[in-house]
Order: sequence, then structure tokens, then C-alpha cells
Amino acid sequence: MLPEHVKLLREWVKEDRREACREIDEQYLEVMNERIFEAFEFGKAITVTYYQRGVYENFTGKICSWDELNRKLHLAGGKDGGEIRKIPLAAIADVQLEE
Repeated sequence: MLPEHVKLLREWVKEDRREACREIDEQYLEVMNERIFEAFEFGKAITVTYYQRGVYENFTGKICSWDELNRKLHLAGGKDGGEIRKIPLAAIADVQLEE
């Protein structure tokens, strides 16, 4: 295959993986809110599914802080436990407590 064809195929695969952002109803927003507060209060780990650049990503960690001004949740976790992610609250699609 020509390099141009390979490039076009790779771009096509990236576009194919993209999803539209799902709407979340208010009842489930309350459930997620309760899970976030429980994790923050008791120092539990959570897995957050959030929408970023056309795809849904997961991140597991503990809540470090909450930036109320910028409306972002700061999580520390990852493979080595030292990675910090700042996730916008509006991008969060799901929150699960880890056991």
C-alpha cells in the first residue's frame, strides 16, 4: 500500500472510534454525586468514565481535591499512583466505587 493510503486508513479508524457525548439524566447525576462525596469523605478509590476528544476514557484513583472555581475533579492514581488527572465535572459520564 502507498503511504498515503495507510495514512487515510489510520485517520478513518480514529474517526470510526469517535462517539457522541451521551446525555445523563438528573437522577443518575445525583447517584454519581453521592459516590463522589462518599469516596472523598472516606478516602475510597473510584473509577471515573469521562468524555475526552471524542472517546470515553476510564481513570481509577483517589480524589485529591475539587476545584470549585474551574469545576474540575482532581484524581491521583494511575499505574504508579503518582499521576494526577484534572477531569471536568461536565465530562464525567460514570463513577464507580472501587472495593
